[in-house]
Amino acid sequence: MRHLALLFAAALAAFPLHAQQFPQPGKPVRIVVPFAPGGQTDIQARAIAQKMGESLGASVIVENRPGGSTVIGAREVQKAAPDGHTLLYTIATHVQIPHLYRTPPWDAFKDFTPITAGAKSATILTAHVSQPYNTVRGLVDYAKANPDKLNYASFGAGSTSHLNGELFKRLAGIDMVHVPYKGSGDAMQGHLSGVTQLFFDGPTTAIANAKTGRVKMLAAAAETRYEALPYLPTMRELGYDVGMWGYLWFWGPANMPPATVEAVYQHLAKGILHPDVKELFARGGSEASGMPPAEMARVARDLDARWGKVIRDLGVKLDQ
Repeated sequence: MRHLALLFAAALAAFPLHAQQFPQPGKPVRIVVPFAPGGQTDIQARAIAQKMGESLGASVIVENRPGGSTVIGAREVQKAAPDGHTLLYTIATHVQIPHLYRTPPWDAFKDFTPITAGAKSATILTAHVSQPYNTVRGLVDYAKANPDKLNYASFGAGSTSHLNGELFKRLAGIDMVHVPYKGSGDAMQGHLSGVTQLFFDGPTTAIANAKTGRVKMLAAAAETRYEALPYLPTMRELGYDVGMWGYLWFWGPANMPPATVEAVYQHLAKGILHPDVKELFARGGSEASGMPPAEMARVARDLDARWGKVIRDLGVKLDQ
């Protein structure tokens, strides 16, 4: 019997308690947002964090780590312990980045653990209110007549807003100068001030700024029309194959034990699917998701393949 007890003790030692227990008593959960405060990703993360904290009965903190086209924030999570207490809330850039570098900073599926999606979303092409066009057709005509007059903002080099801008330029046969920022909040401020004339913005801020009359929404870079914006055409409807549904999603470090992933997912889903959070997302033109980890992994691999093709076709590299 003593021999069996020793074997049992050895087996327990092989599985650290922190890998089986979430949350750890007294340890806060950190949600790293790789963008500056004030943008769509930050707004959503803070709403989810509040409700997740209520579900856990523990502190959930949002930390902004902008820069490097999300690399700075993602790397912080990549190096964290796989105990569920450090999470990344980011956009489709996470599966785009490996295709954008000759020496990729990570493999999304080997260096991180997919947990769930917060929201289904896509960017919206907006124009500063000072611009003389109100439609994509008008924009294209203006750009062709004024080849040195337009620039566009993006969340950062290699982001969805950047890639959509470059793809639109190629398909429309127009010229625009790319102006990258450190996140959607900074890009939005540059756009509102008129420094940039165009911006493939997230729906939350695009809708809010259109309501105040500071920008004009021209089209959605989505696969189908937004339910919240049934009157807004998609880029595809207008003849430009730009945009696909994307997700704002949660990733953890690599090698998270399945039990930890499931525990984190359950508490995140309670926050994501809380009526207050769903209403906030809907007002911003996003749809709350909360998909299970296995589904998120499948969706992420599909987007990885599709964005990889777009990036190869455009020939975009960030480390040339």
